[in-house]
Amino acid sequence: QVQLVESGGGSVQTGGSTRLSCEASTDIGKTDCRAWFSQATGKEPEGVSSIRIDDTPRYPNSVKDRFTISKDKDKGTVDLQMNSLKPEDSAIYYCAAGKSARSGSCYISWSSYNIRGQGTQVTVSS
Repeated sequence: QVQLVESGGGSVQTGGSTRLSCEASTDIGKTDCRAWFSQATGKEPEGVSSIRIDDTPRYPNSVKDRFTISKDKDKGTVDLQMNSLKPEDSAIYYCAAGKSARSGSCYISWSSYNIRGQGTQVTVSS
């Protein structure tokens, strides 16, 4: 069974930065998209970034210019660099793997990914 394991996160002050990393325990196989989602307490998961193995990243406006998704080929991980953090960014962050759409783009919706990690907490204090 494929497992995704997130690392990083923790407590950060407003305006600070942190980096999340996601590693697959086994070969993901036919999935060509990776994504990060955040889930604040009492809310549904929201996509914060997606990236195709060989394509341009996607971000919602809420994190654009602050978050950067990247692939570390040496480590075999997909990382999320989070800068200029705000208290509203506090959430559990999940990485996920899935297949791209027919257009070649990667979805940024939770329901489009059936391989997900256990999550890592990010808490931003003011």
